[in-house]
Amino acid sequence: MSYEKVSQAKEVIVGTKQTVKALKNGRVKEVFVAKDANLEIIQKVIQAATELQTPICYVDSMKKLGKACNIEVGASAVAIIS
Repeated sequence: MSYEKVSQAKEVIVGTKQTVKALKNGRVKEVFVAKDANLEIIQKVIQAATELQTPICYVDSMKKLGKACNIEVGASAVAIIS
């Protein structure tokens, strides 16, 4: 379900740096974080989303999350934006 939500979203932002930036700009509806991503990398996304009370959805695989975004590589964090 979560991967489908990402693949069907009109606008997504892929990557931790871009996701944190979008969170700080108040554009994010929901954040998706891969459980198999390095914790040091995704910690900033989780912290920003928690502080801004943005829903976080955890998914199992970076590879599947990347595929849902139509990219060839894995994605550790993805944001659905408004």
